[in-house]
Amino acid sequence: MLFNSLSFLIFFPIVVLLYFVIPPKVRYIWLLLASYFFYMGWNAKYALLLLFSTVVTYGAGLLLYKWREKPGRKKTVVAVGLVVNFGILFLFKYLDFVIDTIQSLVAKVGITIAEPSFNLLLPVGISFYIFQAVGYMVDIYREKLAPEKNFLKYALFVSYFPQLVAGPIERSTRLLPQLKNLDKIKVWNLERIRSGALVMLYGYFLKMVIADRAALLVDTVFHANYYSQYVGFTALVGAILFSVQIYCDFAGYTYIAIGASKILGVELMNNFNTPYLATSVKDFWDRWHISLTSWFRDYLYFPLGGSRKGKLRKYVNIMIVFSVSGLWHGAAWHYVVWGMLHGGLRVAEEITEKLRTKVTNLLQINTAVLSYKAFRVCVTFFLVTIAWVFFRAESIGQALDLIKNMLTVWNPWVLFDDSLLCLGLDGKDWNVLLFALLVMFVTECFQYKKVSLSGKFAEQNLIFQWGFFLVGILFIMVFGIYGPAYSAAQFIYFQF
Repeated sequence: MLFNSLSFLIFFPIVVLLYFVIPPKVRYIWLLLASYFFYMGWNAKYALLLLFSTVVTYGAGLLLYKWREKPGRKKTVVAVGLVVNFGILFLFKYLDFVIDTIQSLVAKVGITIAEPSFNLLLPVGISFYIFQAVGYMVDIYREKLAPEKNFLKYALFVSYFPQLVAGPIERSTRLLPQLKNLDKIKVWNLERIRSGALVMLYGYFLKMVIADRAALLVDTVFHANYYSQYVGFTALVGAILFSVQIYCDFAGYTYIAIGASKILGVELMNNFNTPYLATSVKDFWDRWHISLTSWFRDYLYFPLGGSRKGKLRKYVNIMIVFSVSGLWHGAAWHYVVWGMLHGGLRVAEEITEKLRTKVTNLLQINTAVLSYKAFRVCVTFFLVTIAWVFFRAESIGQALDLIKNMLTVWNPWVLFDDSLLCLGLDGKDWNVLLFALLVMFVTECFQYKKVSLSGKFAEQNLIFQWGFFLVGILFIMVFGIYGPAYSAAQFIYFQF
């Protein structure tokens, strides 16, 4: 079930209405049933995988607590839990990738291997809920919390529908206590409902007005059969709009999830913090997909040794984390290259930090002024955009061709001779897109300055608030993109 589908627009009000009127003690049961119904909207049988992962990590948590004074048994339990969960992830997401890689390698020495056919459909959101369940198990192993004894409440933690299929990847120490105490939440809180609805509205705006409109041009420029036709500024515009698309698509989902959960009285973590206003690649990753970045930091980077074992080991650990992050996003080498590219940029920033400081001091550059910060934002955005080409392309070769065509051909006139109007967006679409981007940019600037727009909105008169909601809904209905034949366009991160 997609957030931008008619099904969800029927499903969610029903869930909220019954949630508000049923006895508080059974709210968690109602949300659990709703969550499984939500997930089964894609493929009912794959709900069994979700349940299996839940049962394994629930049982592992109980055993880890029972044997908390027996380190050997604890290590065995957590190892089995990790193997089972990551084994599921490997089977459904990476098995074909490994087989294809082996076939390609042996083919180079003249050996042909018959390709086995498994026909396994990738379950929606499997990377997200397995990471969340594994995080719970590891937290118990580290004795950060006691296991949840109520299986249904723990099952709700793993399957909570607002963030089930595309995050944020919540921590057990943060989300589980809220779900355990749903009966204590004052559901009829108009300020919270209004704030949640406003966040949802912004999410729909990002997804349907910006992301899905930008996708029309992006899909044209990155088309596997025709991408070589687009060079210079045409390809650059395609890459920039993909940067816009993936942010508005993923952040749009996140805002809808956060808003929907807020209406239910449950606070989800913010997954984005103005990432395209970052002044370095490190700053970008402190602001982009925060839940995943922090997950890899706590459960992979630190266990590898972090920065505690010298600079060389630190740089190796950074490269490992970013390579795994790339592989997490997709079972293909171009995703790995995307991750490694970001890792390389992170390492390069650290290695050159003292040199860059000396240069700015030598040239007497004031690093505190707006112009210098804007320059760094532009450089960071350009580097991130080039890296996104590997993420969006269907192969490493296609990505390299696109980047070569983008950087070796000088044709700025295509920005003014209507050439861009032949790539899926007409003049009206461009006007809507540019206006929407301006709205987003202003909103991001307020967020960057830590100005609470939700708080400012709450201060306005009721007639303004209702008018704003009405205008916003009408704007999205009129200018939103609904996909082929008015079907809901899928969120990009559902495939991960």
